[in-house]
Amino acid sequence: MSAKDSGWEYTAPACPPRQDWRPLVPNLAADPGMPGANGSVTVTKTLLCGMLLLLAGGVQAGDWPQWRGPYQNGSANERNLPAVWSATENLVWAVDLPGPAAATPVVAGGRVFVSSTAAGSPDLLALCFRARDGKLLWRRQAGTVKRTPPSNTMASPSPVTDGKRVYFFYGTGELAAFEVDGTPRWSRDLAQEYGQFSLMFGYSSSPLLHEGRLYIQVLRCQKPYEWSGPGEWPTDSFLLAVDAATGKTLWKHARQTDARDESQDAYTTPALYGRGRQAKVLVAGADYVTAHDPATGEEVWRLAFNPRQRRNWRLIPTPVPGNGLVYAVTPRGRNPLFAIPADRSGTLAWSDLAWTFERDTPDVCVPLLYRERLYVLDDTTPVLSCLDAATGRQIWQTPLKAGGPYRASPLGADGKVYCINEAGEVTVLAAGDTLLVLSQFTVGEGPCQATIVAAAGRLFLRTAKRLWCVGQ
Repeated sequence: MSAKDSGWEYTAPACPPRQDWRPLVPNLAADPGMPGANGSVTVTKTLLCGMLLLLAGGVQAGDWPQWRGPYQNGSANERNLPAVWSATENLVWAVDLPGPAAATPVVAGGRVFVSSTAAGSPDLLALCFRARDGKLLWRRQAGTVKRTPPSNTMASPSPVTDGKRVYFFYGTGELAAFEVDGTPRWSRDLAQEYGQFSLMFGYSSSPLLHEGRLYIQVLRCQKPYEWSGPGEWPTDSFLLAVDAATGKTLWKHARQTDARDESQDAYTTPALYGRGRQAKVLVAGADYVTAHDPATGEEVWRLAFNPRQRRNWRLIPTPVPGNGLVYAVTPRGRNPLFAIPADRSGTLAWSDLAWTFERDTPDVCVPLLYRERLYVLDDTTPVLSCLDAATGRQIWQTPLKAGGPYRASPLGADGKVYCINEAGEVTVLAAGDTLLVLSQFTVGEGPCQATIVAAAGRLFLRTAKRLWCVGQ
């Protein structure tokens, strides 16, 4: 399809014109980590990169240390996980939570860390439970809600941990570090330091932790929204590196954009691609996907994705790294998902893309990269598509339970794909090239907005009311 026919002709001066949306298949022979013509894989690059990421930090195999898991792609290597559970089946434990929130739990070293609100109170809480039995080990007040945006509790960002310390961040801009035993180490108020976090639906990005540094993106509107309250305007957008041991700023990189109005907002989380000197911090939002040097914040490459310069293109899904590519989504659903070769520099054109997928794409949910397949959840229809991660070819597609919208991203583990909607309706499918629905059931307790995670041989699920641990 030509750019003219698809309506995606680009006119903004910040990016060269897009040529077309045809799939551009990578040179598989030049990359031994890609599947060959017979489907075989010499080395599973996604798994290898994930193992190296684990070795670089203090977390262990079996942990889920950050928003999208140990490999930053929504997958885990856990086994013997149940395909169905309820209050009477495969339930290890369930504990009441003090209030609702959208933050996904993180798990490390036998502990589960959860951000939460407190019903009837402005307190934002940092909670730690023992993974084996759900015992509350500690509870700390780490933030305070001053103003509430629509559809957000200010406890949407997920914690992150290296197995020694855990870091909690909130939509208020408050950032707090604790030892895993609950001992406070340091805290900061980034909104107080750098201006109000003015996003239409409230700040929701989670921190990225890598080699002793926290990376925090603030992609926000320069103008205040009605709920934002007093402050100095206009504000800037930036990527911030913080020393995880001391809380001190290492650098602050102003992120340039020509996006306008709500298109300046991004609810995405920064992601890491590669390791060592080849590592890059990925940031998506405000009409661009950019890659940055972790040591300095310097921009390495950028790609524009708002060809018509729409003013309401806020972005929610986080970019997904793996297989020599960066998978990213354009806003609002049913707009192209695209794969960017990671070894680029400078300003990229659409002709640099490896491939695109133009239908049934998400507005909210982050794609899952698992076993050389990309699982894409169109969260409004809703349908789930399985794609060949190397080429973007659709392998199968199936509708999901439609009792409510999907806000939680898919999980891949134990050869299964787990999806849950806001109403608490769960669909479990077999991962792979054959479409097979293993189970569909309801846990309720909505709104369920946090992603199901797999760690320590179990599944952990956060509803609006409780934290569940399920296992065989």
